[in-house]
Amino acid sequence: MPGPEINQGTSGADNATPTPAQGLVYVAPGHVLAGDSGDRISLRQIWHILLRGKYIVIASAAVFAVASVAYALLATEIYRAEVVLIPATEQSTPMIGGQLGGLAALAGVDIADSNEVEAMAVLRSREFAREFIRSRDLLPVFFAEKWDAENGRWSSSGPDEVPEIRDGVKLFHKQILKVGEDRSAGLVTVAIEWTDPDVAAEWAGALVQRLNDRLRERALQEARTNVDYLQQEMAQTTLFPLQESIGRLLEIELQKLMLAKGNAEFAFKIVDPAVPPKQRLRPKRAMTAIIGTLLGGLLGVFTVLVIHSVRDDDESAAA
Repeated sequence: MPGPEINQGTSGADNATPTPAQGLVYVAPGHVLAGDSGDRISLRQIWHILLRGKYIVIASAAVFAVASVAYALLATEIYRAEVVLIPATEQSTPMIGGQLGGLAALAGVDIADSNEVEAMAVLRSREFAREFIRSRDLLPVFFAEKWDAENGRWSSSGPDEVPEIRDGVKLFHKQILKVGEDRSAGLVTVAIEWTDPDVAAEWAGALVQRLNDRLRERALQEARTNVDYLQQEMAQTTLFPLQESIGRLLEIELQKLMLAKGNAEFAFKIVDPAVPPKQRLRPKRAMTAIIGTLLGGLLGVFTVLVIHSVRDDDESAAA
């Protein structure tokens, strides 16, 4: 019976499982292991490659730096004027809220919250923006590049090129008006971003005033309508309990009417009025120049590495 085969050409040391220390192999810089594809590259080699192509990196960074500085200097300066508000419903209607609180609680409605939601909805509405733009004739201001100020008409030849009110509303909501809410503090911020800081502050204040005026007029109209209706019902009914209920409702509507007439800040009270900002919002010239220079340097590094890789491939193909 044959015995087990023994490989005479292999020593016991070679058959032993290598320890982690035995598995470590030192490779000198620039040396390629036998059987390696040669595609690996060390950090030192990358450094030498970049040193050889340093002029490309410097040129790319310089071009991007000049371009970014030119953009930052030529870009239109935008300023941001803010007015900080607080909803005026809770402070302006304590008696009404107390009398209607029970009914509102049963219906699951918070009177103050509903009034605030209505005010915010009007502020963000397209109709309110249209009224503001038309009242101040802002289309020529928004699209000044298409407006012939000397002749007082649009310079565009075709009717499709003449800006319409919907274009102004879209621009107003997208680039000019910014509305923010801090629900934890109960504050509302209305901001206007425009090229002129004085105009931005004036628009912000006028926008809030127009919002208060519109909501006050709406409340007055509703209260007058309700008062007229309740007075008619009071005159027609002969039942004392019903007259008493109508009388309480009439008292509430009269309170609304008085509060709306005597309160200029009907929807929002101004906590911090808008002032012309001294610092521009954008462009941030220093940051633009730094980012442009970094992007140019990275593009230069990428270009140098690509050129080196292409040359290596060509040399390998030629060999």
